[in-house]
Amino acid sequence: MNHRLIGRAAAITAAGVLLVGCGSAEGSSSSSSSDKPELKITGAYMPVPVSSDMAAGFFTVTNSGGADTLTSVTSSLAEHVTMHSTEDGAMREQKSFAVPADGALRLERGGNHLMFDMLAHKPKEGEKVSLRLHFATSGTITVDMPVKPATYAPKTGH
Repeated sequence: MNHRLIGRAAAITAAGVLLVGCGSAEGSSSSSSSDKPELKITGAYMPVPVSSDMAAGFFTVTNSGGADTLTSVTSSLAEHVTMHSTEDGAMREQKSFAVPADGALRLERGGNHLMFDMLAHKPKEGEKVSLRLHFATSGTITVDMPVKPATYAPKTGH
């Protein structure tokens, strides 16, 4: 009979530890605010396209919260907007880009970038192109991307 009481006491103690552990994890205030992405889009621009068929786009996503993923980009300017990386001079289409927690995703010349294909029209310098950036957690963010001279080189290193 003592063995039964000891077994029950151990089971009750273990259940109590599990409940306390679950309660503190769910009730923790530090996890709820830092786990949510806090995205800011800066430095967006499109160089004036050389052809009337394709264009490129660049920007930075700064994240002061939890991780997110850029899953797609849409724009009324182009039938297709694709995401690309450049490695060893070779451009490769990507299905998504990670936006690290407390970090940044940079789309820049010679690196990650957007490609606009089958343009509705060839944008001119000074025009603004509207983009919809679709994120896995943060949803959709709309950005107005100014069209800059083909030789534009931002001071931020894009």
